[in-house]
Amino acid sequence: MSKKPYYITTAIAYASRKPHIGNTYEVVFTDAVARYKRMQGYDVFFLTGTDEHGVKIEELAKSEGITPKEHVDKVVGEIQDICKLMHISYDGFIRTTDPRHEEVVQKIFKKLYDQGDIYKSEYEGMYCTPCESFWTPSQLVDGKCPDCGREVQSAKEEAYFLRLSKYQQWLEDYIETHPDFIVPEGKKKEMMNNFIKPGLQDLCVSRTTFQWGIPVTFDPKHVIYVWIDALSNYITAMGYDPDGSSDQFKKYWPCDCHVIGKDIMRFHSIYWPVMLHALGLELPRQLFGHNWILFGEDKMSKSRGNVIYASDVVDAFGVDAARYYLLSEMPYGSDGSITYESLIERFNTDLANTLGNLVNRTIAMAQ
Repeated sequence: MSKKPYYITTAIAYASRKPHIGNTYEVVFTDAVARYKRMQGYDVFFLTGTDEHGVKIEELAKSEGITPKEHVDKVVGEIQDICKLMHISYDGFIRTTDPRHEEVVQKIFKKLYDQGDIYKSEYEGMYCTPCESFWTPSQLVDGKCPDCGREVQSAKEEAYFLRLSKYQQWLEDYIETHPDFIVPEGKKKEMMNNFIKPGLQDLCVSRTTFQWGIPVTFDPKHVIYVWIDALSNYITAMGYDPDGSSDQFKKYWPCDCHVIGKDIMRFHSIYWPVMLHALGLELPRQLFGHNWILFGEDKMSKSRGNVIYASDVVDAFGVDAARYYLLSEMPYGSDGSITYESLIERFNTDLANTLGNLVNRTIAMAQ
């Protein structure tokens, strides 16, 4: 009897800097689900990878005196080293600089343009460089980016737009009639009440103010903006092509679960379903939005000096303890917290005393 396919993904990591332990949680969690599904007899495909384009990477590379490709190659190497260190059993690793991905993204953009779902206009708004997001003045919080709290700059440029507004009612109806599409329930309510029901604005999907991106084939001064480029990885990695998809894509799509951090749930709950629907593809079965692992009570930040890396934890406690801690410390639907004190306590209480004692007694009885 053939095994039932099961396709699970992480969001792809942004290749600007080496990821900290909070970023590593997502890939460890997804790995645990993939391993469990394999044990149940599923034919699992577990995809992860890296998002490698954008103005932030272009600026970082310039400040380092290297090319953007040299910069991302270095960071991708660090990300893959972390996956190896944490025993991540992925089946595919996609980079958005892969030539095949770039070619298919260009085809996706052209298909959406040809059928009228992408159109050319002009954008004027407030732009947050770290988040690579445009905002209207009413969306700002105290004049700053609502996502990261940083300063924004006024920007005006010619751009292509994705007609999100056209699919407003369809998206509302789809989410309402598919109660397990966005989980946990709190994330679904947040997406619907805060972002979808107030009204969808058409989305800027090209830029002309930087070069480090995938060019629009029919208008090469434009590069394809991050959300069409990055989100498409879930289908390009599996062999999707508007001109004819691979057997692998037909086998594994639709995706069973996208595991996504809460800060990018909006893009996966709105932009991604609309893109797929416009392409005539089925939607993923589930979007699981996880929260953050904080350092004590604070969000990890290099500028605050409160960042812990996976290698720090593994060096001190070993890889199994690091994986166990990440999976046990993160509550469903709310933020988790990491401190060295709680690491030591959980290591001693759960692993050494409870499980260690159980194994020791079992071996003694078996002997």
